[in-house]
Amino acid sequence: MKSRTPQSATSLRRAPRDDAHARMTKYFIMMSVRVVCFVLMVVITPYGWHTGILAVGAVALPYLAVIVANVGSAPDEPDAVPPERQITAATAPPAPANPTVIRISESQAKPPAES
Repeated sequence: MKSRTPQSATSLRRAPRDDAHARMTKYFIMMSVRVVCFVLMVVITPYGWHTGILAVGAVALPYLAVIVANVGSAPDEPDAVPPERQITAATAPPAPANPTVIRISESQAKPPAES
């Protein structure tokens, strides 16, 4: 059964440009964290248990970044409502029952009399 609610701008999906920007931002942040993990893994000495955690972060974050970036928008976002014609054509106004016609006739003015 089709919905008879009118199209609303708030029911539209996110613009593809905005969606791509949000996904690229998520990917960039996660890859920046990966670079930080890699640099800290190499720089921090003596090596210990924290080196292993940083190595796992440097190895696993690219995979997670791709998955998170490809998820896209939230799944609870409503689908767009298909636009339907909501305005009907106006009907012609009804003709008056007894049309009234007013006629005005003008007479030619006489020139003023000369004395």
